[in-house]
Amino acid sequence: MDNNEKIVYVATHFKDSPEKALIPFVLANASYAMDVNPVIIVQGEGVNLAVKGRAAEIVHAPFDPLEKLFNSYAEQGGQLLVCSPCLKARGLDEKDLVPNARIVGAAKVIEEITSAKTVLSY
Repeated sequence: MDNNEKIVYVATHFKDSPEKALIPFVLANASYAMDVNPVIIVQGEGVNLAVKGRAAEIVHAPFDPLEKLFNSYAEQGGQLLVCSPCLKARGLDEKDLVPNARIVGAAKVIEEITSAKTVLSY
């Protein structure tokens, strides 16, 4: 991808709002199609999106299942930046996460947000 334009999606939902859990992945995949670099940050309940096998739990018509959207995002090189304190609060750690997840702290989140052209939160 030659374009340096970046968009950040902050995902804060899981089963509490399946639609909001899916939308960052729909948009991130569309971003790749438009030659825009997407970054997904997961916080709060959204950290469950980065746990192995949990993507299969989210289905919300008319969207494709989260597992399909998630796999497409990962295959294009997409990473999930996972809030460290949010992960710890749920008794989870690195061994619980999908391969494209990276545990980050506040400094990395701020770096991504301040360097993006656009930030959307769901």
